[in-house]
Amino acid sequence: MSFSIDFHSHTSASKDCLTSPADLIRAARRRGLDRVVVTDHNTIAGALAAHALDPELVIVGEEIMTARGEILASFVTEEIPRGLSPQETIRRLRDQGAFISVSHPFDSWRGGAWRMDEMLEIAPLVDAIEVFNARCLFRGDNLKAQEFSRLHNLAGTAGSDAHAAFEIGAGRLVTPQFTGPDGLRKVIREARVEGRLSPFWVHFASYYASWRKKVV
Repeated sequence: MSFSIDFHSHTSASKDCLTSPADLIRAARRRGLDRVVVTDHNTIAGALAAHALDPELVIVGEEIMTARGEILASFVTEEIPRGLSPQETIRRLRDQGAFISVSHPFDSWRGGAWRMDEMLEIAPLVDAIEVFNARCLFRGDNLKAQEFSRLHNLAGTAGSDAHAAFEIGAGRLVTPQFTGPDGLRKVIREARVEGRLSPFWVHFASYYASWRKKVV
C-alpha cells in the first residue's frame, strides 16, 4: 500500500492564504491525498485546527523563517519561533522528533531561499529537501534542488505550497505506507515525486489574501 502526500500546504493562519482548515481538508480528500502536511508560516495554529478536524489526513507542520532561510518541518508538536539560527531551529525540531526538510531551497524569486554555502552547512542536519515546489516560477529552481539532493545524498520531498484550495495536490510524493516521523524517515528514499507547476497567476491570489487581511 502507498500513500500520496502533499508536504506543503497553508491554511488561513498564514497571512497570504484564504483557505480555511475545512476547505483544505475537503480539497485534499477530493484529490485523493492520503496525507497533507499543513505548514503555515511561523505558526502551527492552522495545522492544529485542521488536524483536529481530520487527524488521519493532516500532519501538523510549520514553515519556519530562520535567520538565513526557511525550514519546512513535519510532525511538529511545539511551535518554533522565527528568526533563530538554522542550527538552533533544527536543534529544537530534533528535540521534538520532527521530520526536517528545507522548503524551495533555491527559489530565485521568493524570499526564504538559501545561499549554496548555507545549504552545505545544514545539509548534514536535515532529513530531506524539497525537490519539487509547485509554486516555483522557474523550473530550473526545482532542478537545482533535485541536483543538490543527488550530489549530497539527500532525500527529496514535494509539495503544492498551496495558498488556495484549488492548488492542493499540485505537488505530492507517493511513498510506502508509514507511521510517524521515524516511519517517514525509513521510507522517504523510496518515494516518487508527482506534480505540475502552478500557473504564475496563483501568486496574485496570495497578494490579494495578504491585502484583504490587512484591511478587514
